[in-house]
Amino acid sequence: MNRNTTAAAGTLAALAAVVLRLVTGPPHLGWYLAAWALCAAALWQAARLPERRAAVLVLAGGITLAATGLAAPPSSSTDSFRYAWDGRVQAAGVSPYDHPPADPALVRLRDDWLFPAACDAPSLWPLPGGGCTRINRPTEPTIYPPVAQGYFLLVHWLSPDGVRHKALQLGGFAAAVAVLAILCRAAGARRAAYWAWCPAVPVEAVNNAHVDMLGVLLVVLAFTAVRGRGALLGAAVAAKLLPVTALPGALSGVLSGVLSGGPGGGVAWRRVLGVVGPAGLVIALSYLPYVLVSGASVAGYLPGYLKEERYDGPGGGNRYAVLRLFVPDGWAPWAAVALLVLVVLAVLRYGDADRPWRGALLVSGSLLLLFTPGYSWYALLVVALAALDGRWEWLGVALAGAVAYTAGPAAPGTPGTPAYAVAALVVLAGWAVRRSRGDHLLSSARKD
Repeated sequence: MNRNTTAAAGTLAALAAVVLRLVTGPPHLGWYLAAWALCAAALWQAARLPERRAAVLVLAGGITLAATGLAAPPSSSTDSFRYAWDGRVQAAGVSPYDHPPADPALVRLRDDWLFPAACDAPSLWPLPGGGCTRINRPTEPTIYPPVAQGYFLLVHWLSPDGVRHKALQLGGFAAAVAVLAILCRAAGARRAAYWAWCPAVPVEAVNNAHVDMLGVLLVVLAFTAVRGRGALLGAAVAAKLLPVTALPGALSGVLSGVLSGGPGGGVAWRRVLGVVGPAGLVIALSYLPYVLVSGASVAGYLPGYLKEERYDGPGGGNRYAVLRLFVPDGWAPWAAVALLVLVVLAVLRYGDADRPWRGALLVSGSLLLLFTPGYSWYALLVVALAALDGRWEWLGVALAGAVAYTAGPAAPGTPGTPAYAVAALVVLAGWAVRRSRGDHLLSSARKD
């Protein structure tokens, strides 16, 4: 083992120690920043290694880092408790969209883990009739779409008694390692390192077991598989709605002939139908059983969530934080939507059909920069797409989400706002540098 390899391995060992501290203790911004600094150092060191040594280090380091997420119960999110409850409810023959966890009709399904007798521990939610639960928003029905519900039910069926959170963490670990293996094969070890060593993976995908990981896996499969892209993207959307941002990427360049005026001009309808048709069919079929049982209530808590997070009005909380530095608060939501539409149209017109993940990265990353959510796990998809495309500058979006969440997603004056602003500047700087080198983000633009 030469000096460069030893240095990279030492950096990864330090990163693993910091991540272990993150998942075994209370959230702390300093530890998050330390983890990201070590990740950046490891990526810089890996760029100087031979490909074979880098591949070994990426795989071994990625698996080790992901495994650190298994070392403790969920450290900074209670979402996985809702996953466990939804799986239990379905196994009992009840639709999770019909009753909130606090409903007395489901008392028979409660246990001491999700509904502890003592209510003096942190991160417990009160129940209207007395008592408490680990499940957040217990008076609201589930928000998660049907493919996620199928995953929760499967995990419940496969879990032995008393497994509690561990089965969901193991599911996140398996999905994270699967994405790592796919990225190594499709993009190479150095690019896969963006995913393998990103602190968000062990913390959010494994320790907090966010179901976003399932959507990420399905999107990565869609962009690397030979067939079934539309169906896989539809399943991803029905797992966690955010992967809908990958659909424009799959349609990159379908409008490239609209303004050409040639005999082949116009919309590439065959490509559109080849993606949108299977995606829509999978989404419809996944919702159908729940619609038959629960009707319109399959929307769950989604409308309430959007209102709670203040996406629905001007000047809402810390949403649209970067845009609100430049435009009046009342304009920010409309400006965010308009800019996102322009980004989507640019991908459809100029996107590279041979690199669909590139357009998907632009849309999904732009969404987070424009809407500035306060939840770090939303950026897991951006991290995976950045690894596929080799565009490290987009990793700053995930770091900004971590800063916003750790500081408090609703806290006034949160450092998440400057973090998102810096992330946007880094993305723009990366675009300018690559453009000067002839590496366009929408590379098919060079063909016109």
